[in-house]
Amino acid sequence: MTSTHNKLLRQRHGHAKVTNIELFFDLVFVFAVTQLSHRLLKDLSLMGAVQTSLLFLAVWWVWVYTSWVTNWLDPEKTPVRILLFAMMLAGLLLSASLPQAFGNKGLAFALVFVAMQVGRSVFMLWALRHEDGAVIRNFQRITTWLVLSGIFWISGGLADDAYRLLLWTIALGIEYISPSLGFWTPGLGRSLTSDWNVEGAHLAERCSLFIIIALGESILVTGATFAELDWTTSNALAFFFAFIGSVAMWWIYFNIGAERGSEHIAQSADPGHLARLVYTYIHLLIVGGIIVGAVGDELALAHPHATLDPAHSIAMIAGPLLFLLGNLPFKWISSGKQHAPLSHLAGLGLMAALSVLAFVWPAMTATGLAGGMSAILLLVAIWETCSLRA
Repeated sequence: MTSTHNKLLRQRHGHAKVTNIELFFDLVFVFAVTQLSHRLLKDLSLMGAVQTSLLFLAVWWVWVYTSWVTNWLDPEKTPVRILLFAMMLAGLLLSASLPQAFGNKGLAFALVFVAMQVGRSVFMLWALRHEDGAVIRNFQRITTWLVLSGIFWISGGLADDAYRLLLWTIALGIEYISPSLGFWTPGLGRSLTSDWNVEGAHLAERCSLFIIIALGESILVTGATFAELDWTTSNALAFFFAFIGSVAMWWIYFNIGAERGSEHIAQSADPGHLARLVYTYIHLLIVGGIIVGAVGDELALAHPHATLDPAHSIAMIAGPLLFLLGNLPFKWISSGKQHAPLSHLAGLGLMAALSVLAFVWPAMTATGLAGGMSAILLLVAIWETCSLRA
């Protein structure tokens, strides 16, 4: 599919390793994830959750599109490194605008986001200018869709708050639906997943590194919050539950899921399809769950004895629930089995039961709910580990 003389492309000889410049690029998103969790913590209203969710989806989209690009291009080449450095600078600006994206920094957020999306795609058109028709047409289609969505991003940045959410929702919808439509474009047709010549193991590793970023941010938030408190038995217990929850999340994802997913996509006859489904879309739930889970941990640490109001309860429940809900199809698809993992189904059932209890039992405290959710995650991790050994 590719021309041998294009020196910017990765050489497809075995597993394409994740390079140091890619890891350096990812550091920007530690800041982005922190900004998102703090934004949600400051505004636990329904509108706050909707706005933060939209911003998270946008941040994830920038990162995952860039990961696809570095799957094709060789980050060790100077022009590609310059692209990543430029994306890092723009990413810092994007992250800095997140707290006020629905305020006075809306236009800045939109302009930087569109510049990152369209600029990276235009760079790909330049890098692939000597490639065959199928490859170059793929990015011509992608660029067309990104320009279309960019119109709505920038219009939303210019609009009043009442219309910004609507316009940005349309823009995000355009970007998220376009891959499933094969980026169909008049006169250019649509792309096939078989045209997306991805190195599956590399993309799987990139996504697992983003999971590490999100978990690391969760631990940073927990440690920083605990350090500022008077150390009492109650908040020490909440701190312990937060740590156990993070460890259980790591175990559930990395003990078997990450490696098995990498092997499955590497052996797939259509890695582009799996990469789109599992790593572009399903991983959204997993990462989102970790970010919301960090918010729940901070609430439990700051108010261990508090009687939970609905907003706090939902924040503490949603994180582990989303994480497990995302891992279920990830494990199911990557294992190639006909049935979903029983441990994850049981865990989701227990979380649903605990959620009902949290709303009907007034005596339930933040520490009690945090401990219950962490215990369920730990149970799922142990159950899955034991079942795999059987």
